[in-house]
Amino acid sequence: MKLKNTSKFIAAGALLACAGAAFAQGATPVLENVLQLSATGSVDVQQDVLVLTLGTTKEGPDAANVQTQLKQALDSALTEANRNAKPDQMDVRTGNFGLFPRYGKDGKISGWQGRAELVLQGRDFARITSTAGRIQSMPITQISFDLSREARAKVEGEAQARALEEFKRRATELSRGFGFSGYTLREVTVNSNESMPGPRAPRMMAMQAKAEAFSDAPVPVEAGKSQVQVMVSGSVQMR
Repeated sequence: MKLKNTSKFIAAGALLACAGAAFAQGATPVLENVLQLSATGSVDVQQDVLVLTLGTTKEGPDAANVQTQLKQALDSALTEANRNAKPDQMDVRTGNFGLFPRYGKDGKISGWQGRAELVLQGRDFARITSTAGRIQSMPITQISFDLSREARAKVEGEAQARALEEFKRRATELSRGFGFSGYTLREVTVNSNESMPGPRAPRMMAMQAKAEAFSDAPVPVEAGKSQVQVMVSGSVQMR
């Protein structure tokens, strides 16, 4: 019986030893001479999508009547816009549509106000602006520009190449600055985004011109540029 008990203790000790060794092997090693850095590559590209929003506001004491007026204005605008709709060149979609109560001094509802919007979006600027000029039930309320996926994809590769070259240049420069001859790549992540730097004065001028003189003439618009950026970040092992 003593021998059997002894063998049990020996077996238990062996298991604990193995568990300790496994724990030691699974412990996170201390990282040395690891450098964290990031680099950005950017390319300016002409915006090629016009986003034009038309809208109207109605108000009155009766909610149903206000809603009817909004629906009539939207239906009229949709009829005119759909005549000239063309995939990618001018897409038509409805925007915000809603009713909101107005309150008097006594805190009770004194009336209703509603708003309806129509959005024209696409690459054919002339088609979009001329169509908007013919829609009498909804004036233009906002003009903005965007970048198509095709235009983005065309320059994203160039921006990425610039970011990678800058990442490698900085990794080499910093490694040598710390007294190492080079580096090996440990991990890296790549992210892209788009920004639109610069003022948007042409858009404001176009909106002002439309407000001053409502006519069926095309609204003057001028697109700017977007900046496609790619960021490369990660860590390298200096050696």
